[in-house]
Amino acid sequence: MASTKPGERKLQILQTLAAMLEHPKGEKVTTAALAAKVAVSEAALYRHFASKAQMFEGLIEFIETSVFGLINQINESQEDGMVQAQSTILMLLNFAERNPGMTRVLIGDALVNEDERLQLRMNQLAERMEMAFRQSLRLAASQGHFAEEEAQARASLLCSFVMGRWLRFAKTGFKLLPTEQANMHIALLLR
Repeated sequence: MASTKPGERKLQILQTLAAMLEHPKGEKVTTAALAAKVAVSEAALYRHFASKAQMFEGLIEFIETSVFGLINQINESQEDGMVQAQSTILMLLNFAERNPGMTRVLIGDALVNEDERLQLRMNQLAERMEMAFRQSLRLAASQGHFAEEEAQARASLLCSFVMGRWLRFAKTGFKLLPTEQANMHIALLLR
């Protein structure tokens, strides 16, 4: 039997946790159920993570690293603030669509009975997301797309739109895709 490289088992545990979250009406995500899916003992889980909360923190770290890394790439490659905002919205919607289990983490649904610090961390992620929109929209205002005093309100609106699409996606059992008619919605929002 081949042994796993350091970090591989930890990644496998996080991937399995995310996959389990894709079935909101399925079994409750317990460490026993997770251990069974990964085919290890619960003790083996705890060798990689001190608690279930740490497992969710691992997913949140993955989300933060992915999302904000992509936002930085968008901002570096696009000079137009409106294009930055549009590209960021599409990326956030696509991220959720490709990662349904993580969408339940993004909306806090998967964190309901977990450590409250996890929800606080997701709230901070939403604040950072709105700050990224605000930065792009301030640039757009300086480029003459709209009045500068509108940047904050527009950033809040875009953040609410994205979070609403995530919520709709999760609450429909991942049937109504967040990207459905996204280009039309974005065009209306960024007029």
